Amino acid sequence: MEKGIGRDTSEAIAVLTAAAPPQAVPIYSGFDYVTVDAQRRRVYAAHGGSRRLLIVDADTGAILGQVAVGQVRGVAVDPASGHVYVGTGDDEVAEVDPVALKVVNHLDVGGSVDAIAYDPSNGRIYADEDDGTKMWVIDAKTFKLVKTITIPGNKPEYLAINPKTHEVYQNIDNLHQVAVIDAATLSVSRTFTTTELTHNHPLQYDAALDQIVTGGSDAADPTKGLLTAYSPNGTKLGQVASARFDQCDLDPTQHIVACAGGAGISRFQLSRGAAPKLIDVTPVNPGVHTTAIDPKTHAVFIVWADRDGKGDFQQKLLP
Repeated sequence: MEKGIGRDTSEAIAVLTAAAPPQAVPIYSGFDYVTVDAQRRRVYAAHGGSRRLLIVDADTGAILGQVAVGQVRGVAVDPASGHVYVGTGDDEVAEVDPVALKVVNHLDVGGSVDAIAYDPSNGRIYADEDDGTKMWVIDAKTFKLVKTITIPGNKPEYLAINPKTHEVYQNIDNLHQVAVIDAATLSVSRTFTTTELTHNHPLQYDAALDQIVTGGSDAADPTKGLLTAYSPNGTKLGQVASARFDQCDLDPTQHIVACAGGAGISRFQLSRGAAPKLIDVTPVNPGVHTTAIDPKTHAVFIVWADRDGKGDFQQKLLP
């Protein structure tokens, strides 16, 4: 990998370098969301076109297996059991046992699922509708639908959970808004508009800083991107110019967000009550649009389908 650019030299954090060459993944099809189970040292990637969940060893980078689960998109881990919850384009939310390499539960929710999140404190899975108006809430223990929530707009993107209040923060791309779902009423309690950016895609919540980070196109110049920090009540804390990202992931131990887009992985330092600061940009294959950080080692995992048709790949990057 090449050395990153735009690094904030006041931060003593190294540029990302490849731990090993890219590793080919069986079946060319492309990827969606990625997540890390830091406790069990596993990386899970939605390998949608192959209709499989990819499982990678977080330490060695070796592929441990693939589970046939449908057109998988969203992925979330239960920290207690290590099971993986996935959302699919086949209108299902499913539970995967990654050790047994099999699906152990599934529920038809009646619509195509995109991103999902899991709140371990109340055992609820939240799944948003791809290009739709719904969010489904599932009880992870019984695997039954608790409620279908109507959300504004018709293009939800990523979502995150506040572990203290249990509110769910949901990006709404076509309205350039963040919708806030109340965990008690399971309804939208409020929204706030991100006036400086449009087409909101990535969203992360840093619980220690009590800060929502979202990104999109610069409303003043749609050819450019912005990453903006907000408090949960919708107060803007600051913005920074960036590439236009698809998705980002948060390292809560270092308060760093890594974002994929613009043919690179851009990392930003978060701080309380302030705008994100760009640390560095590491060039990667232009097919990379999602990423995940291991909060234990701070390694960044990327997946992509090569645009020249050479195949699908996964790789571990080290700071």
